[in-house]
Amino acid sequence: MLKVGDKLPAGSLQEFIEVEGNGCSIGPNTFDIGKATAGKTIAVFALPGAYTPTCSAKHVPGYVEKAAELKAAGVDEIWCVSVNDAFVMGAWGRDQKTAGKVRMMADGSADFAKATGLTLDLTSRGMGLRSNRYSMLVVDGVVKSLNVEGPGKFEVSDAATLLAQAKAQKA
Repeated sequence: MLKVGDKLPAGSLQEFIEVEGNGCSIGPNTFDIGKATAGKTIAVFALPGAYTPTCSAKHVPGYVEKAAELKAAGVDEIWCVSVNDAFVMGAWGRDQKTAGKVRMMADGSADFAKATGLTLDLTSRGMGLRSNRYSMLVVDGVVKSLNVEGPGKFEVSDAATLLAQAKAQKA
């Protein structure tokens, strides 16, 4: 399982791009994790699924609300990662008003979740293999803090916790 001090696993995530530009076309675009994190501080939070209750009511809104504070604390980008396809993540991002604040990154086949070892098996609930709920602060591709939730919990992966860690990292 991924831990503090580890480099993020190699691989890619997809993001649905609304506006063509900056070398990206409209629709799903694939981003290499290593290249996308190089030289940057990224606040990553992962969750079991788009449009699910805790994720939609608390997790994403907290990061949207604290986006400016996270950026003031030295965070270059905020990523929401979920085992959903880029089309679903794009639509959910529009619903959650994440534009310019949180990048909605799709891990459609759960490859990133599996590579981190932070998976959650929800097969019995008809949802298959998903990502566990967690947050992490990543600096130049290396995990500086990692907050993994217990089963069914939402206590340590919230935006306020990661904001405090980003401030401590900057100090």
